Amino acid sequence: MVEKRLVSRRQKGEEYILMRPPTLYLDTSILGGYFDDEWKQPTRELWRQMESGLWRFATSLVAAEELTEAPERVRELFNNTFEPADVLNVTEEIDHLAGTYVAQGVVTPKYEDDARHVAACTVNRIDFLVSWNFRHMVNVQRETAFNGVNLLNGYPAIRIVNPLEIIYGNQDQNI
Repeated sequence: MVEKRLVSRRQKGEEYILMRPPTLYLDTSILGGYFDDEWKQPTRELWRQMESGLWRFATSLVAAEELTEAPERVRELFNNTFEPADVLNVTEEIDHLAGTYVAQGVVTPKYEDDARHVAACTVNRIDFLVSWNFRHMVNVQRETAFNGVNLLNGYPAIRIVNPLEIIYGNQDQNI
């Protein structure tokens, strides 16, 4: 992925301020949503915003592993979207934190990969995990439980959001 920078809005006489765009951790459901009729429009808007420099995308080897049986076009999207530096390794620390989520009942062992996504995002200090997985991640009860474990173990809280929460915050609207 090309390094992109945002330039703040400039008022007369002010200098430009360069900032690195916020990083969004994408789980596997977002990649599938790019082609899914129900989720296609907002998912593709998220990509447009990333390409315009509003966001930087990251994911982990958890997503890469989950995509081994995915349709070819989803695997191609993964390869075209993420540079190797944007695909986070799964470390012992990530696996340990994911195991703690499971041990604390945030998710069951059957959904340990969801816990690994959250742990990868948390350990790497990425503020937003973006997902279409409402059952196991994108809901206030799960987010609260994940963050409770994070805080008790010395990690920061994260936000677990769906693309609609991201894209509509960046569209000019007359409110």
